[in-house]
Amino acid sequence: MYRAREQVENERWLAEIERATKQLDLDATVGSRATDLFLSTVPDAERSKRATVAASLYAGALIEGDRRSQQAVADVVGVSRLTIQQRWKQLIEEAGLRPPKW
Repeated sequence: MYRAREQVENERWLAEIERATKQLDLDATVGSRATDLFLSTVPDAERSKRATVAASLYAGALIEGDRRSQQAVADVVGVSRLTIQQRWKQLIEEAGLRPPKW
C-alpha cells in the first residue's frame, strides 16, 4: 500500500506510466496496475525510478493479461531490456504477489 503523498511526489513518473501505456496501446487497467505497483515499490533514489516505471509496466501488463515484450516496454520507457529482466519479478514479490515460474 502507498500514501497519497507518494502519488503527489511522483507525479512526473506517473505521467510517464500514462504516456507509455498509451504509446504501447495497453488497456487502462494495465496503467492502473502499473501505477499501483510503482507506488507500492517506489525507490528512494531518483535514478532508479525510470527502471521501476519500466518494470511496473511490464509486470502490470503480465498481471492483466495484456502482455508486451520486455524490449517493447524498454524502448518506450528508455531503459535497457536487461533492466526490466532484472527487476520485474522482485517488484511483483515486493507487491505481495507471486511471479510466474516459467
